[in-house]
Amino acid sequence: MSFTNPLVYGVPCFLALILLELTYSKHHEEKKDLYKWKDLAASLSMGVGSAILAPLTKTIAAIVLFEFVYEIFNPVIDGVRTNIMGWESFGYAWYIWIICQLLDDFSYYWFHRQNHNVRFLWAAHIVHHSSDNFNLGTAVRNGWFTLFYKPLFYMWIPAIGFPPEILVVCLGIESLWQFQLHTVYIGKLGFLEKFMNTHTMHQVHHAQNIEYMDKNHGGFLNIFDKMFGTWKELDETIDIKYGVTHAPNSYNPLIILTHEYKDIWNDMKKSKNWYHKFMYAFGAPGWSHDGSTLTIKQIQKLTKAEQRAL
Repeated sequence: MSFTNPLVYGVPCFLALILLELTYSKHHEEKKDLYKWKDLAASLSMGVGSAILAPLTKTIAAIVLFEFVYEIFNPVIDGVRTNIMGWESFGYAWYIWIICQLLDDFSYYWFHRQNHNVRFLWAAHIVHHSSDNFNLGTAVRNGWFTLFYKPLFYMWIPAIGFPPEILVVCLGIESLWQFQLHTVYIGKLGFLEKFMNTHTMHQVHHAQNIEYMDKNHGGFLNIFDKMFGTWKELDETIDIKYGVTHAPNSYNPLIILTHEYKDIWNDMKKSKNWYHKFMYAFGAPGWSHDGSTLTIKQIQKLTKAEQRAL
């Protein structure tokens, strides 16, 4: 059985919604600077690059990787596809789709969180955070290199018996929800705030305010952030500053895509110790062997200590 990835229909909607938000913002004084033309052009350029690369990488992931894992761990025995752990592999019942979507969201949480915790992965993901604007244009500002390792976080789902085509559709649904989160025009959503990852929560995620950094990694749910200590509610009394503390300061897509890799290389040359070199590449962003720079957790810990001392 085959299904169409919902992103096939989502892309034209993305462009239409970006145009709608852009037009609306330019005609309302309070959000007139929501979009900057050069920044939007850079975001769209990287979005186009992702759209070109995505069919190749998703074909490899869906048809080759996910299907390979599914076949290896779920062989056909006596005419019945059976997981190597002994249970019958899952079919296409409605509740299987819901369970797969929940597992997809769990995987997305850890994929997204590790993009912020491992510097080499952050070098790919920083592209998405590098704009100091928060709008639907930023939603398509995606790093190209994340496409190559993202499937690795999801391989366990077909391994336990979920058909690869269901997982691919769930991935598409996740992306659709993530896109529309990137707007300031939708406020808190009442009851949905209790379990959904909403627009205000994603504003927190894109902020470079110290208390907001590395928070709200969820896809369409916030339960995993609450379970694993990374959830943060928007404080409407705090002015949000979007972007990253170490920005590329360029609208050149190639610089935006690669600047953090260059910084990693330069930092690795600061010490001859191989452990230090490893940590500069795979430790948390901001880690340094001499304390000259700090990780987000270290900065947040110091900030809290300073506040308690006052």
